[in-house]
Amino acid sequence: MTSAEGFPDTAAVRVLVATAVPAERDAVARAFASAVHEVPLPGRTPALHRVGGHDLLVAGVGPALAAASTATALTAAALGGAPYDLVVSAGIAGGFQPDAPVGSLVVADEITVADLGADTADGFVPVTELGFGTVSHRPPEALVRELAAASGARTGTVLTVSTVTGTAARAAELRLRHPRALAEAMEGFAVAEAAAAHGVPVVELRAVSNPVGPRDRAAWRIGDALAALTEAFGKLVPVLESWNPHDRTH
Repeated sequence: MTSAEGFPDTAAVRVLVATAVPAERDAVARAFASAVHEVPLPGRTPALHRVGGHDLLVAGVGPALAAASTATALTAAALGGAPYDLVVSAGIAGGFQPDAPVGSLVVADEITVADLGADTADGFVPVTELGFGTVSHRPPEALVRELAAASGARTGTVLTVSTVTGTAARAAELRLRHPRALAEAMEGFAVAEAAAAHGVPVVELRAVSNPVGPRDRAAWRIGDALAALTEAFGKLVPVLESWNPHDRTH
């Protein structure tokens, strides 16, 4: 595939990086020395920012919009004859304390939706126990290990929620149901669902900007988390570009 300026892309592995908001996309873009080119997408989906042969997408906040936008980008690439080899859900997130302190990085070895199901008298029942769908996606194990080694990130479950946790009780409930959870965000599972529909593997990378629990805005470190995201991608790009797209499990 060629860039918006007609130059051939140099990346051997075609990567789509999906973030929720422009600030996250720009943090990722700063890790590249290459110029940014805009590539339009169908409908109202924001244009891709192509940098260093990789495509950065502002997929939107929340599961519904993130899934729709990611699916649009994946479909456009496939119809254009240059499908992606890997999708990366990236951005900032809340971290479960003390395992994922503010400023740390998390690479998901499991991407799980935490609130898709039903509340019952006996507690929360995930949608899979109701006989529908899925609640988790597992990124390629070897790639997760390599990304964590290169960046110093912790590995564990990253939860996707439609409503951000704002109380200590909710944080404790989520950790009880998901003991390996390190971080909470709003898009990873949605991006993974879109990728799975196209048969494309997915990973999720999060920089922790705040603790999961009571919403204390004074404790948020969004600027620091965005800087950590830029630094992480500076280390991770060689890993992504050298990854074998056929190695999806080991």
